[in-house]
Amino acid sequence: MKICIYGAGAIGGWIGASLAQAGERLNVVARGATLDALQQGGLSLMRGEVRTRVPVNAVADPEALGTQDLVVIAVKAPALAGVAERIESLIGPDTLVLVAMNGVPWWFLEGGFGGAITGHRLAAVDPDGAIARAIPSRNVIGCVVHASCSLEAPGVVRHHFGNGLIVGEPSGEATPRVQKLAALLQRAGLDATLSPQIQKDVWFKLWGNMTVNPISALTGTTTDLIMGDDYVRGFISAVMLEAKEIGRRIGIEITQSPEDRHAVTMKLGAFKTSMLQDVEAGRSVELDALVTVVRELGELTAVATPFTDALLGLARLKMRRLGLY
Repeated sequence: MKICIYGAGAIGGWIGASLAQAGERLNVVARGATLDALQQGGLSLMRGEVRTRVPVNAVADPEALGTQDLVVIAVKAPALAGVAERIESLIGPDTLVLVAMNGVPWWFLEGGFGGAITGHRLAAVDPDGAIARAIPSRNVIGCVVHASCSLEAPGVVRHHFGNGLIVGEPSGEATPRVQKLAALLQRAGLDATLSPQIQKDVWFKLWGNMTVNPISALTGTTTDLIMGDDYVRGFISAVMLEAKEIGRRIGIEITQSPEDRHAVTMKLGAFKTSMLQDVEAGRSVELDALVTVVRELGELTAVATPFTDALLGLARLKMRRLGLY
């Protein structure tokens, strides 16, 4: 099987190393220090004190690889437009594209999902439709990651906790191809489960991430301090209730209350969100895929979003000042 990881960061490296350990030959598209490290020493995965190194075929130019059977896209949302410009040579009619990214993806309203707004292009994440043209929805398999990994050095990934991948067709069908993919991921030691509606899993993860991530980036604080402030927690709840109603109008019923979700977050302790880590590292932030797109969906479904608007306005002002948005 020809497998390519596009984005050998923390999550892409974790998935790739797991597949390679299961005997799959791995291609990787990378650049800079990551490309050098992969070409010289392969890809390393750290679990506790155990380090596993796997060989990979790392290239800078996707055209050197040709059409793949499976492409795993695991980049930060701001980098996706650049990936779309270069990925064409990897994708054939039968190529599966597993999208392991945060936030609401460009294909979210495909597959007949979304009620009255099904098929609508989300300008917040694909302004001119270039991503959808480069990565057709017929090739896409949705994915929600429930794992914590970090990049210790170029080509060296540390797995902290969680081993879950939820995968599914945008249409919700349990097609033979998605079943085969889930089985492949399971053979690689990943806790892969098949979703009957992957958009629901995307939205439920977003429901927590869309608030704590930008607030941590704004304040420079960990989740325990955010959740420990009554006023901030109340503001987060108000944003979540707006998103909950948007979800209801596109066919996603969330039975939890914001307080239920807060209890889960508080169990994580003093946790640095991915957006706070991006800010500290000087990387572009995933604000559009986590917050701007929710505001857009609110407009499309006629849900007022004053609290989401406030969060977005404050966050983008701060991120623009830092040069990260």
